[in-house]
Amino acid sequence: MSHSRTKPETVGTPNSEALEETIAYLAKRHRVSVAIVREIARKLGSAERGAIEREIERGKSRR
Repeated sequence: MSHSRTKPETVGTPNSEALEETIAYLAKRHRVSVAIVREIARKLGSAERGAIEREIERGKSRR
């Protein structure tokens, strides 16, 4: 008995595009690298703009 598995379609593509746009916007606005913003978003586990901005500000205040 053989089952063929098909790869699921990438449903999150529009959402990931919006996330990338948000990350690029925040990086430019706060003058930090895109990689730093991605790392903050990954660490928080949230793509919410406000949460990422608060974490960026916390990081800047530590410097």
